[in-house]
Amino acid sequence: MKRVYNFSAGPSMLPESVLRTAADEMLDYQGSGQSVMEMSHRSKVYEGIIQGAESLLREVMNIPDNYKVLFLQGGASSQFAMVPLNLMNGSGKADYVLTGQWATKAYKEAARYGEVNVVASSKDKTFTYIPKLDPSTFTKDADYFHICLNNTIYGTKYHELPETGDVPLVADVSSCILSEPIDVSKFGLLYAGAQKNMGPAGLTVVVIREDLIGHARDITPTMFNYQIHADNGSMFNTPPCYSIYICKLVLEWIKNEIGGLEKMKERNEAKAALLYQFLDQSKLFKGTVVPEDRSLMNIPFITGDQEMDAKFVKAATENGFVNLKGHRTVGGMRASIYNAMPMEGVEKLVAFMKKFEEENA
Repeated sequence: MKRVYNFSAGPSMLPESVLRTAADEMLDYQGSGQSVMEMSHRSKVYEGIIQGAESLLREVMNIPDNYKVLFLQGGASSQFAMVPLNLMNGSGKADYVLTGQWATKAYKEAARYGEVNVVASSKDKTFTYIPKLDPSTFTKDADYFHICLNNTIYGTKYHELPETGDVPLVADVSSCILSEPIDVSKFGLLYAGAQKNMGPAGLTVVVIREDLIGHARDITPTMFNYQIHADNGSMFNTPPCYSIYICKLVLEWIKNEIGGLEKMKERNEAKAALLYQFLDQSKLFKGTVVPEDRSLMNIPFITGDQEMDAKFVKAATENGFVNLKGHRTVGGMRASIYNAMPMEGVEKLVAFMKKFEEENA
């Protein structure tokens, strides 16, 4: 069996040891005589899985006790509505910074429910940078302030958080969660689709400060009310059972095999540095993001010629480097090097890019 190096932006590759454990336990989870895929979410066995996943996430991320962890469905996109429906309940105002497609979609959804102020945007340069923020433009009585911490499509990342004072900071962390330590206490709410660094598609994780729960608007659908899920331990309805199980295995891998998020950050910085260093000296390829705002997770690059880009993507795929084609809205290429991508994968990609450049420059 030959496995490829999968540079997909999501669903992305999973750690091989996680996949092997899941395979070993597919027919019989730890002597239960059944697969996690088929067991009741109300069983004692599954209760141990979901509680174990939450406990590990709290430990690995160092989540304070006054925050709830919710395992939900609907993808991060469902949070574009859940956040304003639950949090835009005081002044009816919120601030958004537009740094890409997902931040823009979140803003447009929130604008259906209240008064939304676009504090800043980097659309003028195809979202290739994180805009500098002027606190004087912030809405003083906003119910929350929303950012997308890492931008999957455009490869930018906040390296400094906005100073929002008493206004809760809300962040979409789908493509950078678990990639490095994060100070949860600086946020009112964090949300993430699991399919990049946490597990397979189907699970969405929300980490929310307790005082922000319980104020949902009257029109909020029951399934969109954080209070309902918090009160029911993420078991109000059938949760994404198997995705939560895989997430637990990933968290065990981070804790026991990697050694925690500080070690994970070191790994990710080394991988990203290798690829950025090549792009910065290459005569054929170049990165598209300003250096000070570069992501560790998503690295877009181009040759400047669409036909050459297509030729590279085709050749890369034939050589076992898959899903390098850039997002349809921007073109070019993008290497998503999430936690599970080994250093070997990046090393081999860079070696292939050097060879391609020699043959085509």
